[in-house]
Amino acid sequence: MSDHPLASSDPAPAPSPADAVTPRRRVLSGMRPTGAMHLGHWHGALKNWVRLQDEYECFFFAADWHALTTHYEEREVIETSVYEMVTDWLAAGLDPDKVTLFIQSRLPEHAELFTLLAMGTPLGWLERMPTYKDQIERLKDRDLATYGFLGYPLLQAADILIYKANFVPVGVDQAPHVEITREVARRFNHLYGREPDFDELVRAALKKLGKDRAKEFEAARHAYRESGDVAALERGRAIIAASGSLGGADRERLDGHLRGTGKTILVEPDVLLTETSKLVGLDGTKMSKSYGNAIAMREDPVEVERKIRRMPTDPARVHRSDSGDPEKCPVWQFHKVYSDDETKAWVVHGCTTAAIGCLDCKQPLIEAIIREQAPWRERAEPYLTNPKRVHWIVEVGTERARTVARETMREVREAMGLSY
Repeated sequence: MSDHPLASSDPAPAPSPADAVTPRRRVLSGMRPTGAMHLGHWHGALKNWVRLQDEYECFFFAADWHALTTHYEEREVIETSVYEMVTDWLAAGLDPDKVTLFIQSRLPEHAELFTLLAMGTPLGWLERMPTYKDQIERLKDRDLATYGFLGYPLLQAADILIYKANFVPVGVDQAPHVEITREVARRFNHLYGREPDFDELVRAALKKLGKDRAKEFEAARHAYRESGDVAALERGRAIIAASGSLGGADRERLDGHLRGTGKTILVEPDVLLTETSKLVGLDGTKMSKSYGNAIAMREDPVEVERKIRRMPTDPARVHRSDSGDPEKCPVWQFHKVYSDDETKAWVVHGCTTAAIGCLDCKQPLIEAIIREQAPWRERAEPYLTNPKRVHWIVEVGTERARTVARETMREVREAMGLSY
């Protein structure tokens, strides 16, 4: 849970009256609290989050329960890691006035929805997750034969569905987690989405559209149901979106009526894939603090220079006069992310002809990284000076998230017959 929108199952944006305000689509994502963020986090996810905050209603959370699925014996570091991570989010440019930042474990509603979804989710759905066997194989030093580890994709689904997120920004490797979330939502809506008096409520909602618009809506519904005409589906949704007389529940009922389902209680999210720059570690493998090959977002400039200068290079360049191949050098992977075309051309020519040495090649990277980090260190300073500011931002965000989560759970309990 770091952008091409797929077809959404909930009402798509449509023209609305001039006096109506179309709500922004909602994005949700989270990160396991691993402490201070490194450059890989920035280029792989955070840079995208900062961009998304101006386009969507964004909910970003510290997934501390998810950290326990694989590191349940390391409780001492969780609190420190959460606030270090959020500090870096703020340093990166996330604006708490634009986004909702919160902590997963502060919201027991996540656990409640996880439990209720578990009642109807087939075990095979969880066992077939590609990351399940991969993680067990990769983390052989840990005992992962736990219900929590098997069920974490369902907990992820609860994290997403409880906020009725329209999109989840992920990489291609994480797309299966969004797909299982869609399946879970679809199954839940099939089991519980049709209200006992659904037909009567739909008739009442159609009256609110007015005679002509209701007739137009029904024509679109028949066209979609008979032939799967996507244009007809969009026409029907546009009518719903343009009506100023419908409340949220009526909009959901009419959308369900249009598609031949019941009321949509849990929204099926779509994958939001964005082009991100994957930055490898200093040794050419995946950047990770546990591998000792990372540069922190707020790394001291002196340490940045030391680390870059010590990076391994093309092993063929034993002597300064030896020519090299940039594609065999981890430093070149950094140039792909940080250097402009002119600098990259200079590197390729200089390396392959031995016109420049490896330290010469590294200098533009040192300067580019330190330049990129400067605003992060500046933005982080007020939070480092007064850590309570970070705590307060998280508290406010958590309460904001709680309002949404509680409303979803009210609907879920009602649908499942648990509202007595």
